[in-house]
Amino acid sequence: MMHGRRREIRKARWAALIIGLSSVLVADAAVADSSGRPNILFCLADDQSYPHAGAYGEPVIKTPVFDRIAREGVLFTQAYCAAPSCTPSRSAILTGRDIWRLGEGGQLFGTLPAEHPVYPELLGRAGYHVGFMGKGWAPGNVTAGGRASEPTGQRFKSFQEFIGKAPAGKPWCFWFGSSDPHRGYQKGSGVKSGMDPAMVRVPDIFPDTPEVRSDICDYFFEIQRFDRQVGEMLDLIHQAGQLDNTLVVITSDNGMPFPRAKANLYDLGTRMPLAIRWPARVPGGRKVDDFVNLTDLAPTFLEVAGLKPPHETTGRSLLALLETTASGVVEPDRDAVYTGRERHAWCRIDGKGYPARMIRTRDFLYIRNYEPDRWPAGDPRMVTNEGLYGDIDASPTKDVILARKDSDPRLFDLAFGKRPREELYDCRNDPGQLRNLAADPAHRKTLRELSSRLTTHLKATGDPRETTGEAPWDAWKYHGRNNWQILPEGQSTN
Repeated sequence: MMHGRRREIRKARWAALIIGLSSVLVADAAVADSSGRPNILFCLADDQSYPHAGAYGEPVIKTPVFDRIAREGVLFTQAYCAAPSCTPSRSAILTGRDIWRLGEGGQLFGTLPAEHPVYPELLGRAGYHVGFMGKGWAPGNVTAGGRASEPTGQRFKSFQEFIGKAPAGKPWCFWFGSSDPHRGYQKGSGVKSGMDPAMVRVPDIFPDTPEVRSDICDYFFEIQRFDRQVGEMLDLIHQAGQLDNTLVVITSDNGMPFPRAKANLYDLGTRMPLAIRWPARVPGGRKVDDFVNLTDLAPTFLEVAGLKPPHETTGRSLLALLETTASGVVEPDRDAVYTGRERHAWCRIDGKGYPARMIRTRDFLYIRNYEPDRWPAGDPRMVTNEGLYGDIDASPTKDVILARKDSDPRLFDLAFGKRPREELYDCRNDPGQLRNLAADPAHRKTLRELSSRLTTHLKATGDPRETTGEAPWDAWKYHGRNNWQILPEGQSTN
């Protein structure tokens, strides 16, 4: 309870810092670099899934700023995070590398070793004014990896302060890391704001109850707040006369904080909203269906600044997709995306994680679970800060599924139960990814093909789980709190 209250206080203070920015004139702010290098505004929501924005057809949520960026720029329909967990996702965004190439940076509450260059540092060396506000690379221990400063640059109290200190004639790069829509939520805030819970599209994995609908509205409420904050920053950039040559990117780090979403490799955990606008070079009004990974952002930012990405980069610049006038499938070889996870919360005996990798194509999702004997949502014998099954954030939706264990065992098992080594889902006919076809003889060929393709990619990108069989993640230090207790014998929920 106190943890949630402190989070709400932080959010209130955060909102207060930003309120009124659109009314502040910044006529003395820096103009864009004379060489044509763009400013870069990167706006990152905290725990927002696709398709939760108006531009994707969501009927309840109102996101006019995201919708404007999509309308005047490029809307991506198949964007995925590198990991459905805050720290590793942000590590991958900053470095442009898959999480299995980042050592301790590939898990929650780890560290990001200094040996991995990050794009803000590289842009800073190339003459950019670099900074951030809110949640940067987190949560974790920056100094444990040998870094003397934040990977996202210098911290500023507000975007107004940052842009006001930008040197004349120097381009800037700013990371806005919101705390929305991360839990905790003010219960009932969405409905009180005027949202109609009857209009909510409840994902198939959740029970359709009033509590769940209200919980989703509270989640939408915080996404709308994030959207407004981005809009206030765009107002400042417009007043400075820099908006046309500012590359604006809006996305999220991982999926919604609900069961079988965040910390899971299904679409609700990995598929992200993504809209990009840059009128100086990017034709607008387009929707792109190519598969892209958020690791692609770092090489994109470096390329638009005239820099070459480090050779260890596994992401692929999006600039060619952005500069074309084409829509739909633009580069046919972008026909799949790869994602993985290691340890998320400390919610299993001895702090072990739940390692898994996936390949997502237009038709199928294939998941490989390396330790199927472990509990994917957390050991039911342990109670953590999030209650039972600590890889899932505490929430009304989680409580409803737990309470309906006997009356709706299928949804309970999908959210909390153990999973086989292989999972295969027909994404066209089963968009909620509820029916595992891995054991279906009719899909044996598809299973083999996707398994082989995943293995090939993992070996090519140096994943220790496939190259050497090593699994160092469980042994690496967890820099978060380990507040947990083991239930007495016989009190396990299973």
